[in-house]
Amino acid sequence: MIVYAECTFFIPDVHSLKEKRSVLKRMTDRVKNEFNVSIAEIDHQNLWQRTTVGLVSIASSKEAAEGETRRAIRFLESNPDWEMTDLMLDYY
Repeated sequence: MIVYAECTFFIPDVHSLKEKRSVLKRMTDRVKNEFNVSIAEIDHQNLWQRTTVGLVSIASSKEAAEGETRRAIRFLESNPDWEMTDLMLDYY
């Protein structure tokens, strides 16, 4: 089972692409190290207060893949530097 998620975040306190990339890199690196998912920025690369990341988890059961993806999303949501504005989950 494959679970795919797209999460869009608003980052209100950054004032440059450099600051945005710092926040984004810190969070994506931690997600890669702590969860069994792949993550990458997939949209809004040239906007400094907005980003969309894609996450993918593959497991032998839907429950395992979805659980890992949801844990990673909760971790991303816990970052006080940004706020989630949109979430989309899909199953394959």
